[in-house]
Amino acid sequence: MQIFLIRHPRLRVAPDICYGRLDLPAVDVEATAAALRAQLPGGLPVISSPLARCRALAEALHPSPRLAPGLVEMHFGEWEGRRWDEIGADALDAWAADLLHHAPPGGESAAALQARVVACLDALAAEGPAACVAVTHAGVMRAAFGHAHGLPVAQWTQLRFAYGECVALDWPAGQIAGNCVRPFDGS
Repeated sequence: MQIFLIRHPRLRVAPDICYGRLDLPAVDVEATAAALRAQLPGGLPVISSPLARCRALAEALHPSPRLAPGLVEMHFGEWEGRRWDEIGADALDAWAADLLHHAPPGGESAAALQARVVACLDALAAEGPAACVAVTHAGVMRAAFGHAHGLPVAQWTQLRFAYGECVALDWPAGQIAGNCVRPFDGS
């Protein structure tokens, strides 16, 4: 199955805020959707994280997108909504020392995120669509690419996806078909 993974549009949030599962609004949704519609194959089913920033884009791309909780962003627990510098160096250092297994208090580890994402995409592939669009988050995209390519956590957590970026991935084979859409930069 070919999945067109799309990162949600830019958010209305300060750049230094930890916002994993905070349900924040996106900006430039219509412009991002227009750029995507011009380049994506037509008629594909659209699935989406249930968070508003993804759901708004999914609804702009398809009249009835399907919501998939498995595509929601990593849960940062007690860190959600806090400035990164307020979290504290000791807590961040402990997390960085074991990204795969260490979770923020009340949150989710990278291993748990990746297991959830893989299960979601495997279930979707088992349903049999030849291709689909998945509107999601950078963490989910990192986890999917990391799994598909057998990357260690230290590498896949460093992958970067711009707001509105779309990348095609063959699942479960892992082939990257390439970027299908340049991200909308608002200019």
